[in-house]
Amino acid sequence: MELRKDPITQSWVILGQREVVAEAPEQCPLEPSKIENVSSILTWPASGPWQIRVIPHPEPLYHVEGDPGRLAEGMYDKMGALGAHELVVETPQHDRRLSQFSDEELEGVLWVWASRIADLKKDARFKYISVFKNQGQLAGEEWSHAHSQVTATIFVPRRIKYELSSAHEWFKDKERCIFCDMVRQEEKQGKRIVDVQGDYYSLCPYASRVPYETWLLHRRHNHTFEQPRPGSNRRQLAALLGRTLRRLEKVAPAYHLVLHTSPSTMNKKGEMAGYWKTLADDYHWHIEILPILEKRSKSYSIKEVYFNAELPEQAAANLRSLDPNS
Repeated sequence: MELRKDPITQSWVILGQREVVAEAPEQCPLEPSKIENVSSILTWPASGPWQIRVIPHPEPLYHVEGDPGRLAEGMYDKMGALGAHELVVETPQHDRRLSQFSDEELEGVLWVWASRIADLKKDARFKYISVFKNQGQLAGEEWSHAHSQVTATIFVPRRIKYELSSAHEWFKDKERCIFCDMVRQEEKQGKRIVDVQGDYYSLCPYASRVPYETWLLHRRHNHTFEQPRPGSNRRQLAALLGRTLRRLEKVAPAYHLVLHTSPSTMNKKGEMAGYWKTLADDYHWHIEILPILEKRSKSYSIKEVYFNAELPEQAAANLRSLDPNS
């Protein structure tokens, strides 16, 4: 694998051969019998039969060993794919989706995500830790067995850089968090709110990129998902996530879920060096879910200037009308 940087968009692109073959259920590589002898990075709970296991990805995009070997090729930059790539096997049962988990089971998944982010951030080489889940063939899932993925990279992904920059500028101008301001406005207007559980909100963002795009946010400020604020109740987030996914599955066959949290502050060099002074004040972790309604959606094909035929106000109203427990 090799990473190449686009000098115009500042995006890093992974290049190389990688093939993960879809398996029949009885041959699924994530079945308990298949991963029994695979080295476990984390098991939850720590004792007794496991409910969640974190293992190395069998065909990783990033490798922990080695040196990035940054090189210049004329005006271009490239480096080795240094990092980490892990699989979170969310259940030993092949035919259960995340949306079917109990609140307690979902809380366990959230705890595992937070634990892996915190652990990987201890490695000063890594600038950003991503947690994401692709469910459904249209989303490019590798196996139908419920799983999510964790990657650690030596660069900050472009989408996160955009968020960090906008949040930084907003705070510099107003001395407030842009995400907190967004939640407060959505609270007042109410028309894009899908569901609420305690201090956690599920909403369709004002400029939704795709039909039924949904974000989950804590109304109380916190920049690090892996370090909850005192008094935060992750069971409430788990309950809200479960209901949100059950609603979305009624309108979309597949989705991308991405957890956005702050970059690692262990690495203060390079492109983000001047940012860290206000990071704790201006950034705000959140979960973004982008459903996929059709194979050839304009929402995904136009790129950057998104087309969305479903107003977020109407999408939120439609989702509110759906019973997540039926």
